[in-house]
Amino acid sequence: MTATLNDVTARKNRPEPSAEEQARQAREQGLSLTGPDGLLKQLTKTVLETALNEELTEHLGYEKNDPAGAGTGNVRNGSRAKTVLTEHSGQVQIDVPRDRAGSFEPQIVRKRQRRLGGVDEVVLSLYAKGLTTGEISAHFAEIYGASVSKETISRITDKVIEELNDWAVRPLDAVYAAVFIDAIVVKVRDGQVANRPFYAAIGVTLDGDRDILGLWAGTGGEGAKFWMSVLTDLRNRGVRDVFFVVCDGLKGLPEVVGNVWPQTIVQTCIIHYSEVAVMPMPRRERVRLRRSGLALSA
Repeated sequence: MTATLNDVTARKNRPEPSAEEQARQAREQGLSLTGPDGLLKQLTKTVLETALNEELTEHLGYEKNDPAGAGTGNVRNGSRAKTVLTEHSGQVQIDVPRDRAGSFEPQIVRKRQRRLGGVDEVVLSLYAKGLTTGEISAHFAEIYGASVSKETISRITDKVIEELNDWAVRPLDAVYAAVFIDAIVVKVRDGQVANRPFYAAIGVTLDGDRDILGLWAGTGGEGAKFWMSVLTDLRNRGVRDVFFVVCDGLKGLPEVVGNVWPQTIVQTCIIHYSEVAVMPMPRRERVRLRRSGLALSA
């Protein structure tokens, strides 16, 4: 999505919501990565469904839409909806694939299983840049345990990574009203268990839509070099301007923002999600919005 001069004019003439209304919308919509309303939920759904479909492919012995499966005596037979409970994302509704013979026994989400543990770590590992295939596979191995072979885990890992790589490089909007930098600490398993921070850039479009723009695995104590690579990645994927970057005092980030997006305001506060909702837009930002017909165009 890109904004034209007419779009900017329409927004200028639209009555600005009150601080109370902005605060209410922030509470209702949320901007967090985890939690019942967090943006991680959709990624969790995608990972689980991709793994389940690969499990069914192995069970049947042929790929989806492969004509070779017509004479095997067992074929795919749609899916059924199921709600599972995860540690960080709360309730997640997924579609579990079925086979016509009813012999498929899913492993990552077993029949009658409702509560899942460790899935959130796998989801973050898959989507975040900076982790190796071995680290991702180790997460899957812990979830599956002895129920499937190492070869199966390797095949599922490769399939899921293949399916989700496009997400990490997809084009982004040219302009965002705000980009929030959120973080969560996750236990990463690769021979031994170690805590690692994962950083998410959560974008708010000019129409108020929310999306996770990217995920990056850190090592702790990230500075200017790390944040330069993160913001440069966003810029290379099409983000030309951001009105606000909101964070909670991440080292090195404010200095780098000015190099990537010179006119962006960095809002730093501990409770940044609630404070930015009631923070009035500075005059120079309102002027930028009114004068940015060229800057906001494609």
